[in-house]
Amino acid sequence: MAIPKRAFLLSAVVISFFTLRYTPRFAVYPQSFAWNVATLLFVQLSAQFCWSVFVYPFYFSPLRNLPSPPDANLLLGHYKRIFKEPTGQPQRDWVDSVPNDGVLYYRWLFNEPRILVTSPKALAEVLVQRNYEFVKPNRIRAGLGRLLGVGILLAEGEEHKRQRRALMPAFSFRHVKDLYAVFWSKSREMADAIFDHIKADPHANSVVEIREWASRATLDIIGVAGMGQDFHALSNPDGELNVTYRTIFAPSNAARLMQLASMFLPAWLLRALPIKRNDEMKEAIQTIKRVAGGLIQTKRAQLEKGGRTDIDILSVAIESGGFTDEDLVNQLMTFLAAGHETTASALTWAVYLLCKHPEAQTRLREEVRTALPELFTDPNAQVTSTDIDKLSYLNAVLNETSRLFPPVPLTLRETEAPTTIQGHYIPANTTVIICPWATNTSTSLWGPDAKEFNPDRWMGPGKANTGGSESNFAITTFLHGPRSCIGKDFAKGEFACLVAGLVGRFEMELADKSMELKIQGGITARPKGGLWVRLRPVEHAGA
Repeated sequence: MAIPKRAFLLSAVVISFFTLRYTPRFAVYPQSFAWNVATLLFVQLSAQFCWSVFVYPFYFSPLRNLPSPPDANLLLGHYKRIFKEPTGQPQRDWVDSVPNDGVLYYRWLFNEPRILVTSPKALAEVLVQRNYEFVKPNRIRAGLGRLLGVGILLAEGEEHKRQRRALMPAFSFRHVKDLYAVFWSKSREMADAIFDHIKADPHANSVVEIREWASRATLDIIGVAGMGQDFHALSNPDGELNVTYRTIFAPSNAARLMQLASMFLPAWLLRALPIKRNDEMKEAIQTIKRVAGGLIQTKRAQLEKGGRTDIDILSVAIESGGFTDEDLVNQLMTFLAAGHETTASALTWAVYLLCKHPEAQTRLREEVRTALPELFTDPNAQVTSTDIDKLSYLNAVLNETSRLFPPVPLTLRETEAPTTIQGHYIPANTTVIICPWATNTSTSLWGPDAKEFNPDRWMGPGKANTGGSESNFAITTFLHGPRSCIGKDFAKGEFACLVAGLVGRFEMELADKSMELKIQGGITARPKGGLWVRLRPVEHAGA
C-alpha cells in the first residue's frame, strides 16, 4: 500500500526538528528548517516513486505472474496504448490475444496495477457474489459526483441498497410499460423535426448529424418520463439544459487532460485551477442543480394539492418517502446526465450499423412498417410494450447494437480489502476493470464472428435473450447483480421506440460512404466528429 503523502510530510517535519535541535551537524541545511523539511520530503517521495514504479511491480507484486499483454513500457506500462486508442479498445484486443483464466493483469501509467476480469465466473464474483467488496474508486466518485450527484450510480454499501429499494418501484417494468406512450411520442416528434429540417435545408442534401438529434430526443424523453417536464430540446436546440449538456459532454483535449490529472491531483486543486473548462463546468453544474431543484419543488407542490396524477419517475420517488430534497437533486442529476447520454450513444451506433448493413436496415423497416403500419399513417396512433416485444428483428438489432457498441465501454471498481478473483490474490486498493467492450466481443464467449454485426444470432428458439451465448455474463452492457443498471427496462424501451420511429420513416446512408470509423472516447463512446447521415423519407411515411 502506498504511504500517504501527509505521513511523509509529518516525518520530514519531525526528523528536521530533532535533527536541528540535537544533532545539527547531520542536517542538510543547518540554518533552515524549511529547506530541511523540503529536502527530506523530496527524498522520501522519490524513494517511494522508485519503489512503486520500478521495484514493487516487477519483483514483489503478487500480481506480477498473472497473464499480461506484451510491449509494456518500463515507466508508462501499457498506458501509451490506452491513451492513444479509444476507451476499451486495448482491452477488447487483449481479451482475445492474451491467454487467461478470467483474470488479466496490465499496468497503467507509472505501472499502477489494473485487473481486467474476462470470464463469466470472474465477472460473477465481482458483480454478483461479492459485489460490495468492489467499490467505485474515490477519485471517480469525486469526479463524476460533481456532475452526476451522489445518487444511485455512485452510492456504495448500505446507502446504495437503501436508494435502490426506494427507486425500484419507479423502474419496475410494470411502471415502465406505461411510459411507452411518451417514448413513442418523442420518437415521432424527432422524426417529424428531422423531416422538416430536411425539407427546409437550402442545400437540399438531406444530411444531418444524427448524434445531435439523438441527444435532444433522449433529453426530452428523460424530462417527460423521468420528471414530468418537457425540456423541448427537439423544438429548441438552444434551450438552457440542452446547451448545458452539450458543453459538458463536448469532447475536448482539455476535458481529457483534466480527467488524467484527476488521477494524481486532489479534486479541490483541480477545481481551483483558473482554466476555461472549470468555469464551464461550474456554471453547468449550477444550472443543472437549479433546474433539478425547481422540478422537485414544483412536483411536491402538485402532489400536495391533489395527490399523484403523473407517471413520471420523480413522482414515484417522492411518494416513496425515502428521499430528502437534496437526495432527489442527486438522483435527478444522475438520471438527466446518464439517462439521456447513454441512450443517445446507443441510437447513434444503431444508425451507424444500419447504414453499414443496408440489408439489415431494409429488413428491419419491413418488419416495423408491416407489423405496425398505423404508427406511420395515423398521427394519433400509440405504441405499447406488447407491440414492441413482438418485433423480433427489431429486438435482435437492438441487442446486437448494444453488444457491439455498449454506450459505456469500461467501468472501474476498487478492492476495499485484500481479496481473490478466480483464486488469484488481489491486494487492497487494486483497480478492477469491467470492460463491456471486451467481454461483449470476446471470441471465447461469442465465437469467431464475435466482432461482426449479426442480428440473426438473437433470432430463433432460446436465442432472443442470449444471442446464442452460454452465459448471461457474456454481455455486460447493463452489468449484473445489485449494481446492474436500474434503468435497463426504461432504456431498452426508449431505444426500441427511437430506432423503430427513425427507421420506419427514413432510409439512411452514411453521407461519406468511405467513412473510416474513428471513436471518440469518454464516459460514453461516439463516432469522432459526429455521425453524418443522408436521410430519404420513406414514401407514405407521413409528416
